[in-house]
Amino acid sequence: MSLTSRILFTPPTTIKLSPSIPPPSAFCPLKTPSLSSNSPHPSLLRFTHITKSPSSLFARVFSSFNPTATTSLPTMGDAPDAGMDAVQRRLMFEDECILVDENDRVVGHDSKYNCHLWENILKGNALHRAFSVFLFNSKHELLLQQRSATKVTFPLVWTNTCCSHPLYRESELIDEDARGVRNAAQRKLFDELGIPAEDVPVDQFSPLGRILYKAPSDGKWGEHELDYLLFIVRDVSVNPNPDEVADIKYVNQDELKELLRKADAGEEGLKLSPWFRLVVDNFLFKWWDHVEKGTLEEAADMKAIHKLT
Repeated sequence: MSLTSRILFTPPTTIKLSPSIPPPSAFCPLKTPSLSSNSPHPSLLRFTHITKSPSSLFARVFSSFNPTATTSLPTMGDAPDAGMDAVQRRLMFEDECILVDENDRVVGHDSKYNCHLWENILKGNALHRAFSVFLFNSKHELLLQQRSATKVTFPLVWTNTCCSHPLYRESELIDEDARGVRNAAQRKLFDELGIPAEDVPVDQFSPLGRILYKAPSDGKWGEHELDYLLFIVRDVSVNPNPDEVADIKYVNQDELKELLRKADAGEEGLKLSPWFRLVVDNFLFKWWDHVEKGTLEEAADMKAIHKLT
């Protein structure tokens, strides 16, 4: 699929699902010394779902709801949005996002489904932690992806290398040096782009800043995220997962500017994700200069949370 792929998407029939967010007192404590750093949070179950793309095997680890909760997960046959793509539907119901307040303090967790319902976002109870990876090769070109047509939010839009969420599990809740977010970024780069973990060591990610934004997708779905911006410069092996990614492309600064021009002019149906556009408009090109100079550490500011609209 080329960079000028047409954007075609018919939103699913809207079926309301009542959110079920337990009070903070119901959450298990985060300190669990008896578990290894890669273990799930003790209030969660974890299992591995295996899918095959035409060229590779992708292993994904998902978190389920708290097994002691009174509300049970619907089965694949009777849950709302049964017509949703099977892979995306599983992710929506089984991934547990980390709920935070506007100061990035953890206040709980909820399903990816509930966190992305626009009605929940408007009620103010769906702000969750996220990350956006910007991966550059040794020529200082930025890897972009076009989201797959089956994505629930923002299908077929072009965006930065990888955008997703740390999950409510011990290894991805580590706040120190944004370790939990970096662990999640390594996991999702493999899930979405087939990039092996050894190609993107967690200590090679440079957290440069955090943004807080809100954006509707199609009326039913949207985003309300506190987003960690992670930069990494590595030459990597890429093998995209078609369930997640429709196309990829490395661009230099001039090529990205041309892509922005086309998106602004509405040419070729080209669209960009709202979070990517916010980063482009506020930070990307000056940070890209630091990439080329090898001075990324000078750009980092993890104390501030930038509220962008």
